[in-house]
Amino acid sequence: MTEPSTKQAANKINGWHGKLNLVYANRDGATQIIHNQMQAPLKVQRPFYPEGKEVCHSVVLHTAGGVVGGDRLSSNFHLQANAKALITTAAAAKIYRSSGQSAQQNIDIQVDSAANLELLPQETIVFDGAIYRQNLRVELAPQASILLWEITRFGRSARGEKFLSGEWRSHTEIWQQNSPLWIDRQWLQGGSEMLESSHGLAGKPVVATLAWVGESVTTELVGQVRALPSEATIYPGNCTIGVTRIPNGLLCRYRGSSTAAARDWFVSIWHLLRLSFSERPCCLPRVWVK
Repeated sequence: MTEPSTKQAANKINGWHGKLNLVYANRDGATQIIHNQMQAPLKVQRPFYPEGKEVCHSVVLHTAGGVVGGDRLSSNFHLQANAKALITTAAAAKIYRSSGQSAQQNIDIQVDSAANLELLPQETIVFDGAIYRQNLRVELAPQASILLWEITRFGRSARGEKFLSGEWRSHTEIWQQNSPLWIDRQWLQGGSEMLESSHGLAGKPVVATLAWVGESVTTELVGQVRALPSEATIYPGNCTIGVTRIPNGLLCRYRGSSTAAARDWFVSIWHLLRLSFSERPCCLPRVWVK
């Protein structure tokens, strides 16, 4: 058997320090990746264009299979003027139980004038005992826009697991010309009262947030989003949803038991937003499996 390299051995002991830097540019109406820097375990698949050359679809992979204590993951995405990109992940992210060390993911995004980014990762599963923090910061130029969502499951519910120990933190900031457009900080301790409180998770294992920032939405559009079919309307009591207009954008929240139901609702909102602001229907990434 081949002995692992010194670098591989160090990664096993100290955790992975993965990096991914992508720069997108518009070249004669086509969005292309003009800079691509990767460090394991982060990797990006070859770009594809299921809806034409204007929108570049990218799939990010985590080749180690899951995140453990001590891991540090850093991603930088830069969309130059007029670029349009959709970034998703190849599979659900798994945050494993920690032996005491924390894991952290940092994402820094710059969206230049008239560019649009859709950051639509698949769900994150936070195992019981995980210690994890994610930081997302966006610098949004005037006339630029971003759609992002995060779908998180606490505990492997299918196995009857609950989030009884550990810690999860999420910190998101979107700025434009040194002014904050949206700042969202969340913190959840495993086993805390917040898991069962009606002001917290209310016994539900899944929480999800969708944010559209960059252009203001009309009262009519907010009404259309609220009227969309969802788990809350089909199976009352299964989940709680909320739709709020924010300065230059829209914020939607889900609390329930199904990551699939959360994503289905988010996709219907995404479709409405696309038709309203881009005059094109949404195009589901090919890696998503129902």
